[in-house]
Amino acid sequence: MKLTELYTHVKKDLQQIEKELEQTISSQHPIMQNAGNQLLKAGGKRIRPVFVVLSGHFGNYDIEPVKKVAAALETIHMASLVHDDVIDDAELRRGAKTVKAAYDNKVAMYTGDFLFAKAIQLMSDIPQIAAHQILSYAMKEMSLGEIQQIKEQFDLNQNVRQYLRRIKRKTALLIAISCQLGAIASNASIDLQKRLYRFGYSVGMAYQITDDILDFTATEKELGKPAGGDLRQGNITLPVFYAMQQLPELKEEIGHFYKTMNESELSSIINTIKTSGSIQRASKTAQSYLADALAAAEGLPSGQAKNSMIKIAKYIGRRKF
Repeated sequence: MKLTELYTHVKKDLQQIEKELEQTISSQHPIMQNAGNQLLKAGGKRIRPVFVVLSGHFGNYDIEPVKKVAAALETIHMASLVHDDVIDDAELRRGAKTVKAAYDNKVAMYTGDFLFAKAIQLMSDIPQIAAHQILSYAMKEMSLGEIQQIKEQFDLNQNVRQYLRRIKRKTALLIAISCQLGAIASNASIDLQKRLYRFGYSVGMAYQITDDILDFTATEKELGKPAGGDLRQGNITLPVFYAMQQLPELKEEIGHFYKTMNESELSSIINTIKTSGSIQRASKTAQSYLADALAAAEGLPSGQAKNSMIKIAKYIGRRKF
């Protein structure tokens, strides 16, 4: 079953959000317009808008404020990806050229800045003050996450706690506030806003850990980039931490690879990680977060929105390793 089949009842609303995104990235400057179009065509799962829409159904649902919030959060997500690709010097994303590769670093950085500004402009139509406070806090935390990732690149002395804090800031937080802001835009109760935040946070943590596992286990075709890309770029993820705990000598091997950047060494390291049991251990951690998400979802009012959110969480847990 495809992910999109889990929320077909909100398909029309998601189409409206896609149109809102097209308007949002529109620019009179041809380079900015082309860069924005490139991002839209790259697509993605649109999981954040989906969660905004589904969460909005737990209050007094109105597509107008909901689509503004959804488009704003997806725009922030796209902007962060553009900046990520500059930091990581990435040429491909989902099998297509990145903005950085198609143009250059300067264009990519200004494209990201333009998108952040457009997202804030979209949110200005939302009257609830709490929504703006939450969004500004999240953007601050995301920026800190980016800085922390740069600081921790190639650092083999960091720990799992630092990793979890980093993925919270880089991934889980935006998914968490997608759920929370969808509820706020629909004037859902404070209790439901908090419960939806907890659901989104837990799903986001599981989602990122699963992505980090797939970076070692999926094919280049499935990833849209070479396997082991995170490790190659100096980003130490959960499977690597667990493998180094199991095999202390692996830390020295990775350190040597960072000095030589020899691809055959990397292939050997990836194989060691895959056979060390660390993939299975990381998967259990992801499953633990998913269990937390499902527990939070159980307290939501019954209906299609709740059912879809539970199905999406379970879908994330079933992604191939």
